[in-house]
Formats: sequence, C-alpha cells, structure tokens
Amino acid sequence: MTNHLFDAIRSAADPDALFLEALDGRTWSYGDMLEESDRIASALDKLGVRPGDRVAVQVEKSPQALMLYLACVRAGAIYLPLNTAYTLAEIDYFVGDAEPRLVVCDPRTREGMAKVAGAHGALVETLDDKGNGSLMERAKAESSAFSDAERGPDDLAAILYTSGTTGRSKGAMLTHDNLLSNARTLCDYWRFTSSDRLIHALPIFHTHGLFVASNVVLLSGASMDFLPKFDPDEVLRRMPRATVMMGVPTFYVRILQHEGLTKEATAGMRLFISGSAPLLAETHRSFFERTGHAILERYGMTETNMNTSNPYDGERIAGTVGFPLPGVELRITEPETGSILPDGDTGMIEVKGPNVFQGYWRMPEKTAAEFRSDGFFITGDLGRIDEKGYVHIVGRGKDLVISGGYNIYPKEVETEIDQLDGVLESAVIGVAHPDFGEGVTAIVVRKPHANITERGILDGLGDRLARYKQPKRVIFVDELPRNTMGKVQKNVLRDTYAGLYTSRN
Repeated sequence: MTNHLFDAIRSAADPDALFLEALDGRTWSYGDMLEESDRIASALDKLGVRPGDRVAVQVEKSPQALMLYLACVRAGAIYLPLNTAYTLAEIDYFVGDAEPRLVVCDPRTREGMAKVAGAHGALVETLDDKGNGSLMERAKAESSAFSDAERGPDDLAAILYTSGTTGRSKGAMLTHDNLLSNARTLCDYWRFTSSDRLIHALPIFHTHGLFVASNVVLLSGASMDFLPKFDPDEVLRRMPRATVMMGVPTFYVRILQHEGLTKEATAGMRLFISGSAPLLAETHRSFFERTGHAILERYGMTETNMNTSNPYDGERIAGTVGFPLPGVELRITEPETGSILPDGDTGMIEVKGPNVFQGYWRMPEKTAAEFRSDGFFITGDLGRIDEKGYVHIVGRGKDLVISGGYNIYPKEVETEIDQLDGVLESAVIGVAHPDFGEGVTAIVVRKPHANITERGILDGLGDRLARYKQPKRVIFVDELPRNTMGKVQKNVLRDTYAGLYTSRN
C-alpha cells in the first residue's frame, strides 16, 4: 500500500542519520523517528482511529508531538493542530465542527477537555511537554510493525483552522499532495540537503513550524535543533553548528538586541528565512549590517502553504516577498470584478497551484465564494507586482481603509511613517468617522528614547502622501498587539479605538 506523503518521507530518511536534537540534548535518528511514529500510529489504531478520522491536538511543543503528527499521516488520519492559547470555550467550537475521533491534550487540561470532547463523542488522551502522558504509555506497549494506511495525493492530511479575526474560524483542508508538493518545491528553491541543520524555534500548531520547517527537513534528510521556544541565547549557542534558521520577524528583532549577534557568530549559517508577518525594512538592513546575511522573506498562508519567495541567488529586496514559486501561478486582480490588473497596480492577490488547499471544512458555499471559475484562490491579501517581478504585500483586504470615498492601503502609509526618525514601527487602521466614513488612524511605537510627537509625524508626512491618505490622528503605544506568529492584530486595534472620532464629535 502507498501513503503519498509518508512514503516520500521514508524514502528520504537515512535510518542512521540524525533527525532531531532536543533542548536537553536528547537525540532522535531517522530510524528512531520511524519507530516512534510507528508505535504511536499503532496506538491510534487501537483507539479506533481510522483513515479519514480527525485527531485534534492541543499540546506543548515536544519531539513526541511532532511524532504524533507523523503518526497521524501514517494512520491516514487528518491531523488538526490547535493553538495552545485557545480556551476550552474556543476548543468546543473546533471539536464540534471537526468531530474528531480523538483529542490529545496536556495532562493539566484533561479534566476540562474530557467534558468538551465527551459532549461531541470524542476520546481524550494526554501528552505533555516532556513527551509523557497516556498516549505515549499506550505507544510504548505497541510493537513497531504498523502497516501504513493507503493514502493518495488528494486524501486529506490536515485541517488547520484560520484565526477567525472576522467571523468564525474556518477549517482549511490540506491534502497529502498540498503538503508534499510544497515541501519538495521549497527543498529545491532553498537548496536544502542532508547536510543542513535547521534551528527550529517555531510553534508546531501553525503551518510555518509544522509544514514549512518540519516537512522541508524531513524531505531533504536534514537535521534540526528542536527548541521549545525562541530564546536568543540558546539560538546563538547553537548557531555555530547550524546552517539555516526559520523565524518570524519578532525573532530577528529580538536577536538584533543581543550583543552576541556578529558576523563571526553567523559565519557557518547559509540562510535566514522570515515569514508569517511582514519584516520591517529596517530589520532587514540592520541584520545585514550586523551579520552580512540578507534575510530571505517569503509569503504563504494557512490555505496555500508557501506561494512566493525572495530568491536564493539574486537580490533579496526588503519589503517584498519575492517571486511566485515554481508551479505557483500568481496574479493581481480588481477585487470586485476579478479582472486582471497590470503590473504596478494594487489589487487582490490570487494564486493557483498544487499547494492550494481543497476548500473549507463543511463550508461549501464559503469555499465556492473564495475561488474563481478558473481555479484561482482569492487570498484576501492586497498586493502588487513591481517592474522587476517582485511581489509586494500591501495588506489584508479587510484592512483597506475607505476615507471620503478614497481607497487607502495601510501599508503605503505605514512605510512612510516607519521611515521617520524616532519611529520603530506603525500600524494604520480605519476607524469610524462621522464625516469621512473612516478616519485614517496611525498607531505608532517610538524607538527607545525617541521623543517624536503626533505633530512631528503629521508634518513629516505632509509632502510625502496625498492629503486624503494622511492620518487624522496618531496614537503612541509601547507595543503593537500581535498573535503568536507575530502578526499585528489590527482587529484588536480597531476595537480598542472604535470610538476615537465619534466620541469626540
């Protein structure tokens, strides 16, 4: 029998080669990975998990949690990772919607989880951050002779729920070939080989850490330092023997604050990759000045895996996400009509390729609304393609500000604000305004010890932006609200300042 995704992983695995090293120094070879995922798959089978069943997982990051993902692939189950920050009330929605056969949780949450899961007919097993728990006890009792379930390219491998910042969360259905084709493309594009060693400090409930980082390592036969979280001291300690790091912009901002980040410290590294949120041009420049490495920024999303990447060879331009990956078609369209726009114009980003998901779980109408008749997926991201072919992300469609009848793209305003002396970063939002419909509003974080004022920012933008694009107000904060992957939560900002203009007028 063939298992589309895991057969490819198995064929790349040298059983004697190092696969993973944990924070405490414990190591797993590829042979260990095959044996442990085999035992967990056997335990899942004994629990009644059958091909096509969902397995929901809300656990802390550990090597065993990664093995559980691989075991689900082997068993033909559909893996459903859940953010560790979700409350039981939020989990109730996901379990009710996905109807998993099994929920795996931290032992500390078992009592509450049992009530939630039991209400929807799901079993509960546990797994903690040390790799212990009832699921692993079951796995230890199994022999390593599991026969992988037969799964084809179009069979589902995972369901990842979107963040749900507008409306209820949607479950993006990803197939074996969505994951495999994208991982193979990235291995080739980023030049991964079995000689690579990745610093893995990302969470594994998200597409970045689970699919991009882990699958690329698995498909190339590389190894990784598997860290529970990002810690600059630990990352720098491991850098001399590593070759690649994947991170979110926050990682790079934090490590730039460490005096140990030097050209010498990064001399053995060949590639630094950033994604999941926009990387500030200043961060890109500062990192290059300190290390001699140009961070490679790329663009992906839950529904599509990776769509674009700055080049491995060639110029990595700050503020862009590079070119469409091989096999991925990307176009910019007029949001309402879907008509294709010329290069240089801003519009909706649409993509098509083997990386694009199969639709939203049990939402056929929503799925139909998100695809064009020719198969292109409407990402919801606004962007443009410049004269060199580089893709620029302007923002989310829902973040578009319409003030006085004019469309204003927040990224354009943010870019100008961020270039002003004393500004660390900014977020531009639209807030209800009695005269303009929405008032352009800038939320700004100052650099340490800077004293730039609201008047200073408005004066600085005076001859750089059309008047209708200029903020009506500038508000200073210590930091911008972010989710676990470092994305600025503009919905939180909109809620916080919802009465800014109406209460003043």
